[in-house]
Amino acid sequence: MTWVGHASVLIELDGTRLLTDPVLGERAGPLVRIAGGVTGGLCDDLDAVLISHLHADHADVPSLRRLGGATRILAPPGAARWLARRGLGRAEELLPGERASVGAVQVTATPAAHDGRRWPLGAAAAAIGFVVGGSQRCYFAGDTDLYPEMSELAGQIDLALLPVWGWGPHVGAGHLDPARASAAARMIKPRVVVPIHWGTLARGWPFRRPADPAEPARRFSRLMAVEAPSVEVRVLAPGERTELQSAGPTVGRPARGT
Repeated sequence: MTWVGHASVLIELDGTRLLTDPVLGERAGPLVRIAGGVTGGLCDDLDAVLISHLHADHADVPSLRRLGGATRILAPPGAARWLARRGLGRAEELLPGERASVGAVQVTATPAAHDGRRWPLGAAAAAIGFVVGGSQRCYFAGDTDLYPEMSELAGQIDLALLPVWGWGPHVGAGHLDPARASAAARMIKPRVVVPIHWGTLARGWPFRRPADPAEPARRFSRLMAVEAPSVEVRVLAPGERTELQSAGPTVGRPARGT
């Protein structure tokens, strides 16, 4: 997988390329990108895009249009009509527990404890996460708080992509912070966890940018060492790639297209 930034992750599994919640430009609504830009070619030749919910920092219309209107999209209930009105007509809605075949993998929607409606006057769509399953299994949480069904993933996940922060000075209900994300990892018991949804976006002028954008990821790593020491934590920079292999992982190889 390659962490593109924020909740955007390129998942490459069994010859299938999936991109989550693409935010590829310098802005997402009122937010500005403070991390490095997206390398050209990184998001080419996608088999599908996974949209967890319709908030502006997860369903960024310019980024989706950049990928092409014919790109297949898997999205939560209530999202397809909203996307179609913006020229993105290949959206398929999945309820939690429903699945779709994409190439050689199965994509299953999971619950999410998050208000997914598009503010202020947008669609009242739900929020979901995804499990991508093939020779290995990857859980992408999207935006969520802790929810009881997380424990049903225990022992089934090789790689968990968990949000640990956001883009402001604090996160509220419906989100994971470092402490709640470490509790989620303790429930899920993945082989490896990568913290996402931190250090990429910030509020634009006149707000101050965070002095230390990486602090949430470091705090998560410290908590994991205590709360779930058997789970390997890999903290990536935007654009960095990591691989899970049965013979042993390698980190930092360039992504395809770079």
